[in-house]
Amino acid sequence: MTASTPPAMLAAQAVRSLVCLAATASLCTAHAAERPLWELGAGVAGLRLPHYRGSDQSHGLVLPVPYVVYRGEIFKADRDGARAVLLETDRLHVDLSLAASAPTRSDDNRAREGMADLRPTIELGPNLNLKLADGPGWKLELRAPLRAAMTIESKPQVIGWIATPNLNLDLNRFSGWNIGLQTGVQLANRRFNGYFYDVGSSEATPSRPAYRSPGGYGGAQLTLAASRRDGDRWLGAFMRFDNLAGARFEDSPLVRQRNQVSIGFAVSWVLSRSSTLVLVDD
Repeated sequence: MTASTPPAMLAAQAVRSLVCLAATASLCTAHAAERPLWELGAGVAGLRLPHYRGSDQSHGLVLPVPYVVYRGEIFKADRDGARAVLLETDRLHVDLSLAASAPTRSDDNRAREGMADLRPTIELGPNLNLKLADGPGWKLELRAPLRAAMTIESKPQVIGWIATPNLNLDLNRFSGWNIGLQTGVQLANRRFNGYFYDVGSSEATPSRPAYRSPGGYGGAQLTLAASRRDGDRWLGAFMRFDNLAGARFEDSPLVRQRNQVSIGFAVSWVLSRSSTLVLVDD
């Protein structure tokens, strides 16, 4: 982490990694219960994340993070992330979700030295969730998010689309912990891959030849996550493995490492809650 990196953008990456990944370990059980409409709190997170997929350098971060839960009919912010529910049945639901990524200063990254900085990005799009099987305390889902991506700057640029279809297995109340296992692949168009992995002719050096990335397969991911709630305290952790073998941009000179590990943990405390109760699966 550098002093010039905007804390808000790094916090966005922390929230994405911990709330949208670690919190996926929590899963609905077979019974319903009354819960507060909203809960607010705060905590701290520690993360080790690569500058970008394929980078051989990482950010080490310790950040404050919010704890936000909202259990509305349409808008929700809970263990599955922040989203707007568009369609919901017993086995299928479609929601609208957000994702974000932190910036990378090229001066801080050896592979990108002398190139333009990677701006922070935001992604928005539909996410299809299909329940494949479930039982007491477990559920297996097929998830198919598809998002359009754009940079966050004074003149935002649309940088293409990304899809991350995956299988998600959740085990609820495993010795007091909720355990999640998620495996999937990344697919993106040429423009998205090019934003991260292209090297223009003016940016080429003897050790960094010009490169134009194609679209398509972008590697595989495996995520292990765990979380638990003890009264007003929430604990969460995750470990994610990235493998870029066979990725269409694997030959980019900006890909310095084909296997990566990201890790993170967080602890939060609920400080306030709604007096209004709603019936939810829990």
